[in-house]
Amino acid sequence: MVYITSWDEFLDRSVQLFRADPDSTRYVMKYRHCDGKLVLKVTDNRQCLKYKTDQAQEAKKMEKLNNIFFTLMARGPEVDLSEVTGKEQTDAQPIKKGRGRKQ
Repeated sequence: MVYITSWDEFLDRSVQLFRADPDSTRYVMKYRHCDGKLVLKVTDNRQCLKYKTDQAQEAKKMEKLNNIFFTLMARGPEVDLSEVTGKEQTDAQPIKKGRGRKQ
């Protein structure tokens, strides 16, 4: 089992692992409240990737990984993940106007 310290590396390698063999890849999340530790594990019975954190701010990263895996499982492993990761969302969002006076 390999603990990966970099979140970006863990995310990239996890997606690669799933795309290589989507039928046997599993994703497990374990949280221990008494320790305050979150462990994410992705495995395909040949390779096992783990990421461990004790930072509460990294819960958003876990939600991002959940969304990526849900998208890959629902739409297939060849789907473009840019719409899920939000890298190109800034161009697609319309500009919102405030509640000020109409001109």
